[in-house]
Amino acid sequence: MTSDQAGPERPHRAAPRPHPNPRTLATGTACGVAATCAGLAVAQLVAAVVRPDAAPVTAVGGAVVDRTPAGLREWAVAQFGTADKLVLTLGVLAVLGLLAATAGVLALRHLPTALALVGAVGLLGALAAVSRPQASWQDALPSAVGALTTAAVLCLLVRALRTPRPAGAPPGGAWALDRRGFGRLVVATLVGAAGIGYAGRRLGAHGSAGATASRAAFSLPPPEVPAAPVPPGANLAVPGVSSFLTPNRDFYRVDTALVVPRVDAGGWRLRIHGKGVARPLELDLPALLSRPLVEHDITLTCVSNPVGGPYAGNARWLGVRLADLLREAGVRPPSRGGPADQLVARSVDGMTIGTPVEAVMDGREALLAVGMNGEPLPFAHGFPVRMVVPGLYGYVSACKWLRELELTTFAAYDAYWVRRSWAQQAPVKTQSRIDTPRAGAAPAAGRVAVAGVAWAQHRGIARVEVRVDGGPWQEARLADADGVDTWRLWTWPWEAAPGRHTLQVRATDGTGAVQTERSTPTVPDGATGLHTVTVHVRPGPAARES
Repeated sequence: MTSDQAGPERPHRAAPRPHPNPRTLATGTACGVAATCAGLAVAQLVAAVVRPDAAPVTAVGGAVVDRTPAGLREWAVAQFGTADKLVLTLGVLAVLGLLAATAGVLALRHLPTALALVGAVGLLGALAAVSRPQASWQDALPSAVGALTTAAVLCLLVRALRTPRPAGAPPGGAWALDRRGFGRLVVATLVGAAGIGYAGRRLGAHGSAGATASRAAFSLPPPEVPAAPVPPGANLAVPGVSSFLTPNRDFYRVDTALVVPRVDAGGWRLRIHGKGVARPLELDLPALLSRPLVEHDITLTCVSNPVGGPYAGNARWLGVRLADLLREAGVRPPSRGGPADQLVARSVDGMTIGTPVEAVMDGREALLAVGMNGEPLPFAHGFPVRMVVPGLYGYVSACKWLRELELTTFAAYDAYWVRRSWAQQAPVKTQSRIDTPRAGAAPAAGRVAVAGVAWAQHRGIARVEVRVDGGPWQEARLADADGVDTWRLWTWPWEAAPGRHTLQVRATDGTGAVQTERSTPTVPDGATGLHTVTVHVRPGPAARES
């Protein structure tokens, strides 16, 4: 047919965009994930040399913690408890995995775009690393080297796929490698990454071996002022209730460190300086331990603890009185004309915690602690030296992995948590908790032991009361007290009738103040309200027989 005979010209229609080839998606994802694993492994190796906290996943996770609003952080703690760091790390890895898969698929279509994405992710990791406290420009190296490694491995994998087939090779489509050959290449990349990652972990472990050895060799000196024995009646023989002293392995841990710092005791130093310091001090551990050591039982509580929550624990601490060190440095509290009202403690991981100077020097046993329940501080709880101040929430008193104390004012400086919507000063609020029966329990009708703990550090607990279904308050029996700085166990015998019941508890502190019923959140200075537990009482044996 000639052109004259051709029908009317039809409008040109663009060819439909082909759907993504499933093999392309799977192959690209495998390329991206394998290359990213190689990059992370090399970054881990570099971080073992530079600083463990500079590893990309750790740096990004730490930066997320730093920038998380207080309310969202409290939600995470409430949902995941002390596993919040693990959840955060898994979340960072999940996002990184998605970006890796995207980069791999892009690389098969347009390699420069994929490399740009890899570079952007590496830049993000580097910026996160250098934004962390105590960071230097070297902290950017792990993310930078990791991104370069990822880009190089991705290019190699894509080039291997696009290499022309040898002459005489049977046709096999557009791919230079068959599925089996490509699989072997990816597996080899992953095995290499695993080897490099293992080497990085071993190198990191070797770097902390000195810290581990220094703790193993550290022997606690005897206290010059030993604590009195725990009163025999401080514990209760009630199943399910907390013990008076919390074992170290069970003591709560709430902090921002995704990697627990391991400080070598031999290289530890403490600097005391700042406003109103007449004689600045710099101490190593032997110099600190040459001062008189004091042993004291103190209950610590986290400000993130919800009403009835688990973030409270009691331990026997051994340390040097902080007030004595400050006086040695020439510091006077504000009540005696001292110019500084805030003591800023700095940790080796960059955390800053601001404590009222007056509280530290008012006679309470504020300690630079080296021991916890008869053994050197665990690494997770601040080895070799941490602060412990009775009566204040941990975020304004309990700095772990301590390295510096600076005297300043609240007007001049906001510590880490204060910059994140928390109060500057936060004395512990009177709280009580029902340990048994737990919410949702189904005890049999009859006598049921209701028991728990109450605390009002540096004021003490004078009275605990329980009520059922909003009825009258009934006084509980208190276990023996061990001073005003520890929690106190309590129990109340309840004649439980079958059915659904609500139990509530309240405490009265040593000043006569009754725990408030008003419910408030943890932000900005600690939760208030009454711990409430609902149980379902089963009919007792006698009722079932009748």
